[in-house]
Amino acid sequence: MCAGRRSGTLQCMSFIEVEGLHKRYGATVAVDDVSFSVDEGEIFGILGPNGAGKTTTVESIEGLREPDAGRIEVMGLHPRRDASRLREILGVQLQESQLPDKLRVDEALDLYRSFYRRPADVDDLVEVLELGAVLGTRYGKLSGGQAQRLSIALALIGRPRIAVLDELTTGLDPQARRDTWALIERIREDGVTILLVTHFMEEAERLCDRLAVIDAGKVVPIDSPAGLVSTVDDTQRIRFRPSAPLDHALLTALPEVTDVTRAGSQVVVTGTGNLLHAVTSVLARNQVVAADLRVEQTTLDDAFVALTGRSIES
Repeated sequence: MCAGRRSGTLQCMSFIEVEGLHKRYGATVAVDDVSFSVDEGEIFGILGPNGAGKTTTVESIEGLREPDAGRIEVMGLHPRRDASRLREILGVQLQESQLPDKLRVDEALDLYRSFYRRPADVDDLVEVLELGAVLGTRYGKLSGGQAQRLSIALALIGRPRIAVLDELTTGLDPQARRDTWALIERIREDGVTILLVTHFMEEAERLCDRLAVIDAGKVVPIDSPAGLVSTVDDTQRIRFRPSAPLDHALLTALPEVTDVTRAGSQVVVTGTGNLLHAVTSVLARNQVVAADLRVEQTTLDDAFVALTGRSIES
């Protein structure tokens, strides 16, 4: 199994291929010439603000929408012509999945299990997704995190080769969100290729091997989270309070340093490369302690603004 492209050294089989996808609703163009591929074993993210065209894109991949133009293949299958075969390999967690409030968790699992010829072991899913304590609970009584774990279980119950997860942590508290991230990483380790739709920067950075940034229906770039950041700016800043008077020339002489300034009692060092090691080594040689040291680097949020001209919340 291919484990993704973070290292940039692996050659992988494409499980999903999207080429020239176009979808219009009346006068509104929702998706405009979107193209990307998803490799076997990777977590591929589609990142963008609400209304960017993310959900329309994945619903076209799932066969829920008919695009106006373009080509989509999922492991060689056409999403609509081969819908019955596609259901055997594609598990879907919808952005707004909803079950009847009175349906119990165990009933939902049994119902979805009946849809497949070779379903997953329900006991294993219950254990992995920590649903044992709520099996007898009605859907309407579940917490947000419990409902999300159930929706993931239902997406995986058919033993899919690919799982599409659309905004799976929206509405969750920070701890539930991090628990869900850990779960997704475990699912990938079990050999499931994941297409993740999100507007959370931290989620994309934590989980995704590669990202397609979508804005106003168009793909801006496709790269790893680190790659997107590096193409924008690789500048770093180090802030600290020196424990003794510090000659700035000691720092400006370093090849990694491009600028040294003061902000009140703090020294701010700007540079590139292995800046932190270079600065702390000089300080140690001169017996200066860096109090309240903080490293600031360009973030994925900064990269999104640079690439699209606006923040993801706007």
